[in-house]
Formats: sequence, C-alpha cells, structure tokens
Amino acid sequence: MTELAGKRALVTGGSRGIGAAIALALADKGADVAITYERSADRAAEVVRAIEGKGRKAIAIQADSADPAAVKRSVDEAAQALGGLDILVNNAAIALYGAIADVSVEQIDALLDVNVRSPLLASQAAIPYLQAGGRVITIGSVGAERIVGDTGTVYFMTKSALHSFTRGLARELGSRDITVNLVQPGSTDTDMNPANGDFADFQRALIPLGRYGEPEDVAAAVAFLASPAAKHITGTVLTVDGGLNT
Repeated sequence: MTELAGKRALVTGGSRGIGAAIALALADKGADVAITYERSADRAAEVVRAIEGKGRKAIAIQADSADPAAVKRSVDEAAQALGGLDILVNNAAIALYGAIADVSVEQIDALLDVNVRSPLLASQAAIPYLQAGGRVITIGSVGAERIVGDTGTVYFMTKSALHSFTRGLARELGSRDITVNLVQPGSTDTDMNPANGDFADFQRALIPLGRYGEPEDVAAAVAFLASPAAKHITGTVLTVDGGLNT
C-alpha cells in the first residue's frame, strides 16, 4: 500500500462524496493530500484528520471553483504546503438540471465555470509543478456518452467537454512523461445523487449490475491511474458505472 509514497496530491472538491473518497484512497497508497472545499469547512476538516490519522500530511484549502483566481491560488497553496505537486485530481463540479427551453444564462455560466473552466485552469496552474511521472485525472460523468432523462443536457454537455480536454492535454504533456486521464462515474451514492433518492429506482433499472456505485469505487479507479501501474495509460476514459453505458 505504498505505491504513492512520497507523492503530493491535490483533490479539488475533496470535502465530501467522491472527492473525499479519492483523497482518502490516495492517502491509503502513501500520498500526502491537499483538498479544496467551498463551504463545507467542518467536513473538510474531518477529511484532513482522517488523512493525518493514516500518517500522511494533509491540508484543506478554501476555494470557490467558479473563481479563476481562487483556482490558481489553491494549486499554488497546495504545492507550497506539500513541497510540490505530483497528482492533480479535478473533481469539483456542480449539477444543475433543466430543459434547454428553461435553463437560464446564469445556470449555463455556473455549469461552464465550475465543470469546464475550473479543471482547465487548475491543470494550467499545476503544469509548472508537475514533473516526469506526474498525473492529471479529471472526474467526468457517464452522461457525457449516454444521456439519461430529459433535463440534464447542459450538465452533460459540460462533462462531454472533458473528453477533448483530456485527450488534448495528454498530447501536450506526453513528452514530459505526464499522463492525463478521465474517470466517468455512473450513478454513485452521494449527497448529489443518493441511492435512496426520488430518481434512484429509475437509474438502478438501467444498470446491468442493478446497484448504485459507491464513492470508493470511483476512488479505486483514480488511485489506479495515479499509480505506477498506469504509467502507460494516457488520454483515455475509464468508466465506473456498473455497465450503464453498455
């Protein structure tokens, strides 16, 4: 469990759900971990304590992923606190739903700012810190390839943009031996989409395995892509959805 010993990671939106699970999984593998959070200071502190309990260094950084200056600052603060940066996990995201006929400009801008611009800016800020063997891993959504329902078009559009971003950045950073990959969760039991929510049974009926995923399932995929075992995997998409997209 020391594949990532000596590595320094930043997980955006790491105070809860999938982000928290990713932060803990990286720490389990030996990494020191910084996380960002917007409002959940208490939950962020819990994640920091859990990481420290594993014998790893941890820090929580308050940053609004919709604020370009805050995104860059969070990367710089993480690298300064950890003594460098080897792994960036672009996890922070928001989900807003509504038919195209009804969605507001403000909602469109919010989705684009957090789900598309923020991963780009965080990666841009991380590039000067990343060395050979570095990793950029972004969390997307299986909805980028299979839209379920009729009110998530704009949200899923922002997630589909991450395909081009991942492939293009993998091309840009390949000569430096830095890998760039995308992980696409399906229905995962989080505050955003609980397994006992109003639409959970509808989603479960579409999943061949017949169950929601857990945040730890996504975290395991990220930990693999961050590990030396994935050194020859870049520009690809790893879908963790119980078969929803088959």
